[in-house]
Amino acid sequence: MPSARLIKQQPFRRKIALIPGGSKGIGKASAREIVQLGGSVGIVARDPKVLQETADELESLRTSDEQFIDVIACDVTDEMRLLGELASFLNLRGLPDYLINMVGYAYPQYCEQLTLADFRRNMEVNYFGQLIPIMILLPHFMEARRGHIVNASSGLGFMGAMGYATYTPTKYAIFGLSESLRNELKPYGVRVSVVFPPDTDTPGFETENITKPQEIHLMQDGFLRTYTAAEVAEEFIVGLLKNKFEIHIGAMKYLRIVSRISPGLVRYVSDREYQQARRKLGKA
Repeated sequence: MPSARLIKQQPFRRKIALIPGGSKGIGKASAREIVQLGGSVGIVARDPKVLQETADELESLRTSDEQFIDVIACDVTDEMRLLGELASFLNLRGLPDYLINMVGYAYPQYCEQLTLADFRRNMEVNYFGQLIPIMILLPHFMEARRGHIVNASSGLGFMGAMGYATYTPTKYAIFGLSESLRNELKPYGVRVSVVFPPDTDTPGFETENITKPQEIHLMQDGFLRTYTAAEVAEEFIVGLLKNKFEIHIGAMKYLRIVSRISPGLVRYVSDREYQQARRKLGKA
């Protein structure tokens, strides 16, 4: 829930946010925040039923009649179809003020059990699933000399961990893409942000836990808490309104500082926790 101060200010009034991945999890929670703060949203996802359920929920949060909630049922990795869908959105609503990419998933697994197809699929969704909407809207943002692109990385976008060999490279790639775009688009007045959420209680996280190696459960137990999607979205929106480039949620801000100042320390702790987990499982 946004703060009373922000609700009163309505900072997203007459603003439009397009949110790929906006029907569930952090994307949905971010859409809720934006609507409660006066904004309009277009949410993009594959499942029409879930999209409509989310739209109905968002409708009830509108603070004025001028706001709208649009749904776009499309797989964002389907470039040609998304191109047509976004062209229709632009014709109807005009250029969005924000493109907030919240598409992604994790498939944690022991590396020896992974296939090349697992790596390709994770990159297709997590990297290209965010890049494709950017590429479609980028010429419009540059021509208008305005807009704000947000990409979703992760704490595993600046540090590695066992079990996440398919996921971590995609999040490093998103961070690198965001760094490059931030620099190149600055003269055009187009802002870029990259958000680093912690473990978050979402439908995707529930699926992730199914294949997660036992070591990860032991390493995470008592180390970092799991946040709610609402907590993550609230902190994300505050950072977005401050035009931050790197938006770190919860403990991610401290991990980021330590990883930059002393990456060797981060690796040492990670290796130690992994060894201890293996011993508990009788693998050492």
